Amino acid sequence: MSVTIIGAGLAGCEASWAVAGLGVSVRLIEMKPKRFSPAHTSPGFGELVCSNSLRSASLKSAVGLLKEELRNLGSLIMQAADRTSVPAGKALAVDRDYFSKFITEQIENCTLITVERREVAEAPLGATSPVIIATGPLTSDLLAEDIANKLGASKLHFYDAIAPIVYADSLDMEKLFRASRYEDGEGDYLNAPMNRDLYEKFVAEINKATKVEPHPFEKIPHFEGCLPIEELASRGMATLAFGPMKPVGLSDPRDGKRPYAVVQLRAENRERTLYNLVGFQTKMTHLEQERVLRMIPGLEKAVFARLGSIHRNTYIDSPSILDEFSRSRDVPNIFFAGQITGVEGYVESTASGLVVGTMAALISKGVRPSIPPAESAIGGLLKHTRELPRKRYEPMNVNYGMIESGGAPRRKASREEIAESALMAVRKWKSEIHDAVRNAS
Repeated sequence: MSVTIIGAGLAGCEASWAVAGLGVSVRLIEMKPKRFSPAHTSPGFGELVCSNSLRSASLKSAVGLLKEELRNLGSLIMQAADRTSVPAGKALAVDRDYFSKFITEQIENCTLITVERREVAEAPLGATSPVIIATGPLTSDLLAEDIANKLGASKLHFYDAIAPIVYADSLDMEKLFRASRYEDGEGDYLNAPMNRDLYEKFVAEINKATKVEPHPFEKIPHFEGCLPIEELASRGMATLAFGPMKPVGLSDPRDGKRPYAVVQLRAENRERTLYNLVGFQTKMTHLEQERVLRMIPGLEKAVFARLGSIHRNTYIDSPSILDEFSRSRDVPNIFFAGQITGVEGYVESTASGLVVGTMAALISKGVRPSIPPAESAIGGLLKHTRELPRKRYEPMNVNYGMIESGGAPRRKASREEIAESALMAVRKWKSEIHDAVRNAS
């Protein structure tokens, strides 16, 4: 018995690694380089499109806890991230080229994984062995339509906006200062301070700028966790100053004062030759981006290695379609993993891939899987994709509200206690998986 996995993004690669790790052969199908999505450019696996950050590394953050759980579970993506990390303060960011290269080499060198480079246009409903669809937020139109038609999946779209990247040698370093929030000494971010007058002019120009608008049939809500700056600017003059431009925890060393607003730039690669404008996802036209973003102090002569753009995100109505193992209720051999299930974010997509790959491998061996514990971040994330919401089902980042406290009432359990309980539960779940595999052998 083998498992077929469609898509070699973070979820697909993690699922492949998990399946192979349990001794089951994998057929991994990836359409690149035969065909690229509108946002992808590299033939490598695990290509990061939006940002090079995997967000907070702290256990006080749910995504930090999720990363540590993944490390405990032998995650390939976390191995890649830890080996290719770049300075990013309290966050985990990676050199995206080395990151993809490491993942691609590990997958291609695994003897249990066979890679096929071709596009899949139809959901393989007649498959007799498990198939995991991990095609991500940019699932090809043909496959997305086929999924919707055959499985009754509600095809829902929203748009993420990609943040611009600038060349470091085009920045005026005399107008920037290096610091991370609340940290002493040299920080990992470049900071462009603004006084109130400049900030208000900047917001006004964002509001006036020409935007790339979707076609009428594509107009749907943005994901609240990844809003473009023009959407935030339109909500009020102060919104950006309380969002990605908040100056909290930063003091300009030149005068010791906190700026009215600040734009942060994070290193995009190890060499620090490229910098990403943190939180500056945008759908302004390219000409307008160059005009407006050069109002930022230090960016007056910025040369852009990449300008922002918008891309489609496709996901299914998972709670109404999938069972507890992330299989289609109507077609039990078809599993879904990653962002197409409605988990949002790199780490969340990775976690989904690991869990679904584990379940598919166990089921292929005739073993009924145990569900990841609800008192863990990975279990809470999976639970999000299974529970019917009060309103419309929407993508979600992992958060502590998803995690059961494992005994103590949530109001009395600190995040440190919840994290400790979660890691213990994950290690126990891992042990249960290996016991089940041994017993089935």
